[in-house]
Amino acid sequence: MGETVTFASNGETCEGYLGIPDSGSGPGVVVIQEWWGLVPHIEELVDRFAAEGFVALAPDLFHGVTTGEPDEGMRLMMGLAMDTAAQDIAGAAQYLFEHDATNGDGIGVVGFCMGGSLALWSATLAPNVVAAVGFYPAVPWERMSPQWPNYRGKSAIIHCSEEDGTSAAVGIQRAREAIEGAGGSVEIFDYPGTQHAFVNDHRPEVYHAEATALAWQRTVDMLRTRLSS
Repeated sequence: MGETVTFASNGETCEGYLGIPDSGSGPGVVVIQEWWGLVPHIEELVDRFAAEGFVALAPDLFHGVTTGEPDEGMRLMMGLAMDTAAQDIAGAAQYLFEHDATNGDGIGVVGFCMGGSLALWSATLAPNVVAAVGFYPAVPWERMSPQWPNYRGKSAIIHCSEEDGTSAAVGIQRAREAIEGAGGSVEIFDYPGTQHAFVNDHRPEVYHAEATALAWQRTVDMLRTRLSS
């Protein structure tokens, strides 16, 4: 089980859910929420990363607000101030980077849905973020204005659902071209028969166990390799 922590974010503070592996140390991974907020599903993912040997932190980008209603989730996502989100994500990465339990070469960021786009964006924001994984990223890049050249020497994975248009979707191809053009590396995986949010086992109508297991293993393998000391 993890714990709630508070970390600095551009002169203010942000709370998050922190998980530390039983070994007491490991590479640092920031976990970015879906549009529901910092709900139990995201906390469980943090715990799962900790069980895999990572020091994992999910920042609360909605600062205490959660929802189970799609319309409210959309409203929260569209109302998210990108400059504040950037500060919170960078603050979480810095918190992990400085944490006594964190080791390895830089910080990884993994996000889901809205958080998938924010995770990929984070590598353009913070120099200590060296690996990013986006699960079915769902926010238009125009809202973020990512500085793609900052991907030079960094690694990324994008997991795509069939419902979202697979890796052929315009936003996915734009990210691929930009990351590779900057001198970064990116792997893109399609999961046939999947719906958006297929990792969310709190939503049985979209959850896909086989695709989740495969995507999870690919994610963990990349992060272990990229973040190893």
